[in-house]
Amino acid sequence: MIYGLSTIIARLLYFVMTPLYVLKYPPASYGIFTHMYAWASMINAILAFGMETTFFRFLQKVEERDKHKVFNNSLIVIAVLATLFFVSTFVFAGSVGSLLNKGEYSPDFERYVKYFALILGMDALAIVPFAKLRAEGRPFRFGAIKLANISVMIVLNLFFIVLVPYLIHQGGALGDWCLRWYRNEWIGYVFISNIVASAVTLLLLLPQLKGFSFKPEKQLILKMLSYSFPILVANVSYIINENLDKIVLPMYLPKDIGDRDLGIYGAVGKLAMFLSIFVQAFRLGAEPFFFSYAKNANAKKTYALIMEYFVIAMMLVMLGITANIDWLKYFIKGDIATRELYWSGLLIVPLLLFNYVLLGIYMNLSVWYKLSDQTRYALYISLIGAIITIVANYYLIPKYSYVGAAIVTFLAYFSMVVLSYIWGQKNYPIPYKLGKILLYIVVGVLFSYLSYFVFEHHILIGNGLLLLYTGGVFLIERGQLKLFLKKSR
Repeated sequence: MIYGLSTIIARLLYFVMTPLYVLKYPPASYGIFTHMYAWASMINAILAFGMETTFFRFLQKVEERDKHKVFNNSLIVIAVLATLFFVSTFVFAGSVGSLLNKGEYSPDFERYVKYFALILGMDALAIVPFAKLRAEGRPFRFGAIKLANISVMIVLNLFFIVLVPYLIHQGGALGDWCLRWYRNEWIGYVFISNIVASAVTLLLLLPQLKGFSFKPEKQLILKMLSYSFPILVANVSYIINENLDKIVLPMYLPKDIGDRDLGIYGAVGKLAMFLSIFVQAFRLGAEPFFFSYAKNANAKKTYALIMEYFVIAMMLVMLGITANIDWLKYFIKGDIATRELYWSGLLIVPLLLFNYVLLGIYMNLSVWYKLSDQTRYALYISLIGAIITIVANYYLIPKYSYVGAAIVTFLAYFSMVVLSYIWGQKNYPIPYKLGKILLYIVVGVLFSYLSYFVFEHHILIGNGLLLLYTGGVFLIERGQLKLFLKKSR
């Protein structure tokens, strides 16, 4: 609950910046923002090298006296990767920037590449210390640092995007000073804010480095790498499924249209962020729990029950957002023409929401190969999903732009869910109540479709369907709810 709440608050604080971004930046500039962060998510998964999950797993494998070795060697692996990435990126920043700008050299893109080398290097170094906080059961400190990161970034964003233009407008000595260096509508200020926020986070995590010593142990590192490599491939494949569309969309469409459509896609995608936040928050709290609870006799039944209530929660959020999209869309501000341009992409929001439902189900299902040390299946499943994403993007984005991108993500996640369930039941069977779960999903999807496309996102009708769904869930689950209440007394 605490991990989830801290993550939700942090992501919501970031979410409230979206109206400011779309107000201050045209879709083409916001497209650059979306493009850079899509690449960043891909590289971040590589630099993490699956060490977060590996760290938790190996803590369960070693004796208490050897747990510090797991921390040391996990951090050594990531530190080496981060250093190599940082140095090589700085050396070739101009060339990389040209590639990102469709072959044209741009001083701005060279700066952006260097900025992200700093951001990603520092964020990578923070991964294992954050995992250590979770392993030690210190959610309050974990949450406080996450909130500090977002708070610093928001304050600096407000400084660059709101305060400085105000001071320039007011004039005077301070305004004249700002005018000498400030660039209007320059997206780089968002990236600079991120650099400072990442640096503050790393400083706050320094106490977690107490006792660290650079003493690599070859055998332990090799075992950890063997376990983490399939997870790395799986994580990279997941990022491909999640963000490849944002990387290739400007490449598959003419430059002006590509940047514009990517900006629209990125902006309306923020409406689905609530479910993304929910999935991320669940993973932060659930992954350590799954590992620590695995030895209990009723572990599998507990995992099955968690899946049921997770699906219920996801579908309720999906329905709630779809039902209220007619007022939620006003978080996208700007003049009428710009706003209407962004709003033209709202039709994909229900599908984006369902894609996050599928992603959450897949993360729940993935417990089987992590607990049974069969992480090679993560590699198989994710590679299949990535291949579907790469091929389908090639055919659908040129024809349907961001609508095609949303369909591609659905195809990839759906295939991954099906494969994970089938292989999981063969290798590490968990007694999921498949019929009940499918009922909740099918009815939730049907109600979302009716709410948006048939009743044209009418707020009263949409929320009526949400209440009807909630009532149906309560009737089906009333026996289990009574049992929960009885046990809690």
